[in-house]
Amino acid sequence: MMIEALIAVALIGALVTFVAPNRVAGKLAFAISLVPAALSLWMFTAFDGSGNALLDGSLAFESHLEWIQLGEYSIEWFVGLDGISLPLVVMTTILCSLAILSSWTPIDSRESQFYGLVLFIEANLIGVFSALDFFVWFIFWEAVLIPMYLLIGVWGGPDRKYAAIKFFVYTNVASLLMFGSFIALVFGLGDAVTSFALPDVADAMVNGGVQSSVFGIDPGTFTALVFIALFLGFAVKVPVVPFHTWLPDAHVQAPTPASVLLAGVLLKMGTYALLRFNFTMFPEQVETYAVPIAAVAVISVIYGAMLALAQTDLKRIVAYSSVSSMGYVILGLIAYTQFGVGGATFQMVSHGLISGLMFMSVGVIYNVTHTRSVEEMSGLADRMPIAVGILVAGAFGYMGLPLMSGFHGEFTIFFGAFQADFAYAPLFTALAMFGIVIVAGYLLFALQRTVFGPYHLETDYDVGRAPLHDIAPMFVLLALIIALGVAPELIFDMITDAVDPILNGGDL
Repeated sequence: MMIEALIAVALIGALVTFVAPNRVAGKLAFAISLVPAALSLWMFTAFDGSGNALLDGSLAFESHLEWIQLGEYSIEWFVGLDGISLPLVVMTTILCSLAILSSWTPIDSRESQFYGLVLFIEANLIGVFSALDFFVWFIFWEAVLIPMYLLIGVWGGPDRKYAAIKFFVYTNVASLLMFGSFIALVFGLGDAVTSFALPDVADAMVNGGVQSSVFGIDPGTFTALVFIALFLGFAVKVPVVPFHTWLPDAHVQAPTPASVLLAGVLLKMGTYALLRFNFTMFPEQVETYAVPIAAVAVISVIYGAMLALAQTDLKRIVAYSSVSSMGYVILGLIAYTQFGVGGATFQMVSHGLISGLMFMSVGVIYNVTHTRSVEEMSGLADRMPIAVGILVAGAFGYMGLPLMSGFHGEFTIFFGAFQADFAYAPLFTALAMFGIVIVAGYLLFALQRTVFGPYHLETDYDVGRAPLHDIAPMFVLLALIIALGVAPELIFDMITDAVDPILNGGDL
């Protein structure tokens, strides 16, 4: 019942925080959020699962209870963790706690509602990464979108309503496409499945798949259409080019803590779902569509990096860099090798920590300077040495500096992609590696303009050292980034243990 405890603490904490006085809501929410964080760390040390959750693996912290019967199909409360989902759950609980702590300075209105929504998001994110019944998983998936819409629309910048609506429309249309295609798949499998449990569907797909025509469509074409529909639905959430346009607007208008959660965790919902659904259940289609998916990944890497290079707003730079980084994850997944898929999963965690650190750093600078434009400030290193030092360290983590988590994630992805079986894999890998050069270009350009050189600030504000509650969460994230860079086996071993059954089942 440990997963239920995590979800319950966050949900009950959200309700308590909603009715708490504004003056204590931030500290109360932070204290409550430490409970799931501590429990998830204990679960990490006590983890005894093995294999993959969808492919007859031994689950940790499993709960299985029949819930609703819909004709011949059953809906079950089915949760559990394997080596893929556990690191993401731990990352979620830590990032939520740190995001709440980093909110104490910028959030100064309707605090109880803001912090209650953050805890509500945390509960549902835990559910997304642990649920193993499609309907339960989909409830959690959709429930994440509503509070994020409110965080952007209520506490965001001048164009917050436009950004919030754009975020909601994009992600909900994608959810509708994904939901309809998966339900069609379950019906297409016929008597092979009697529930919406993801392990049952995965087993039916790996061991035979759709055997007869569905809606007059032959099995091979129908399976391919479902694969493409699922991929498109999840690609919007990742996001990959050309479905990325909602992301920069959402990031720029969102308050900094919401940007931390959006980049750090919500984007990983898309890549996690791709791994669980497309790359686990459709091994033949992965092989068939490897080249176009690899092309999409490389285009996302290069195009996202070029867009970041053209920006002058620090938040937009980090936002577009997320599009580029998620392209690396897609490339690792489509490589369908142990290092490729394992590295992609590791990169989900790594990017969650690094992007969270970068958005926090930009937020701390904005709290003091009240601008994010690289053209309106310079020489901040003398006035904010600690915050700037952490920002520079986070930027080097983004560039893949050895002994930081970004290096291990990107190196394993490149190593795995270079060994992939699909056509032109070495060429795609080489093109993606060039993206690192562009990443270094736009990050070094932004740092040179803002934190080094003579001091200059066009806004009329005194610049001084950031408060401890702003710096502390940045320190924690930097420590975790270095820890995973120095000892990646902390999570990489359990990740590869869960990845191997996917590759063996796919016969690639």
